[in-house]
Amino acid sequence: MPEVMKPGARAAQTERRKVDHIRINLEEDVRFPRLTTGLERYRFLHQAVPELDLAEIDTTLTLFGRRLDAPLLISSMTGGTAEAQQINENLARAAQDAGIAIGVGSQRAAIENPALAATYQVRHVAPDVLLFANVGAVQLNYGYTVEHLRRAVDMIEADALILHFNALQEAVQPEGDGNFKGLLAKIEKACRALPVPVIAKEVGWGFSTEAARALAGVGVAAIDVAGAGGTSWSEVEYHRAPNAFHARVARSFADWGIPTAESIQMVRAGAPGLPVFASGGLEDGIDVAKCIALGACLGGMAGRFLKAAVVSAEQVGEVIREVRAQLCIAMFAAGARDLSALQETRLVRV
Repeated sequence: MPEVMKPGARAAQTERRKVDHIRINLEEDVRFPRLTTGLERYRFLHQAVPELDLAEIDTTLTLFGRRLDAPLLISSMTGGTAEAQQINENLARAAQDAGIAIGVGSQRAAIENPALAATYQVRHVAPDVLLFANVGAVQLNYGYTVEHLRRAVDMIEADALILHFNALQEAVQPEGDGNFKGLLAKIEKACRALPVPVIAKEVGWGFSTEAARALAGVGVAAIDVAGAGGTSWSEVEYHRAPNAFHARVARSFADWGIPTAESIQMVRAGAPGLPVFASGGLEDGIDVAKCIALGACLGGMAGRFLKAAVVSAEQVGEVIREVRAQLCIAMFAAGARDLSALQETRLVRV
């Protein structure tokens, strides 16, 4: 039988895992060894006569009642440690200045230990951002109820809740929660009961058409594909494995998953009426533009922002400015005046 862990010990274990994840992502190469996002296989048709003024390119959109100045998301990363508190504040300050969306990392640590709630709370520095709370979907099979989800939303005054799906990561963790059975009915209950939209998010292996269809059927309001090609969380778990056996098991899944470009199209097919967020290995504003042309409405990035956030909010802001400039120029050179036009822009497969 699995070991029954007391709440205090479980909270301490969760906090240690958060520290490990930050360190490993900053210090180790945790990219997919061979699998790519697939975005490199797409090109825009260059428009030598765009009939546009670069200064008039419009990257604004409205999502869940919040106006965004650019279709960018600082993807969920961290929380639950002292270091994470400063990282989240730096990320949020930059998001506020740039008018983009941001998600916090899994709030399980603070639900288990309320003293850690401040490490996720960023409304005091980012009153206007589109802000996403975050809880692992599988926790609904390990004692979490709608009330726990509501607590996560209220904790950070969020506009929406991310339920993240990390089945493979849980499977390769020695302490992982591997019971994903019967979650859809519980997610449907949550979608009906919560006062904010629920977003389904993978963590780096992508959603299939069938998964998207099932999630749309139970009422999620958006899907973040988080496809393969960026950070491989099985590689992260390889680096924190307690012994050679678990390291070998985790390493064998280093190239598992649905590439981001494919997952966007699968999710569009399976859930045609839902907003799609594209994340998983996006490197720059050109990747964001490609994702929107493939059918997404937001492009999310994590790794580049994490490395900047350990330095300062200003460094995060510099990354955002660079990505937005690349996006604007890509739209200009592709002949797309705004995001609606970009979604109609044809990509060439090469």
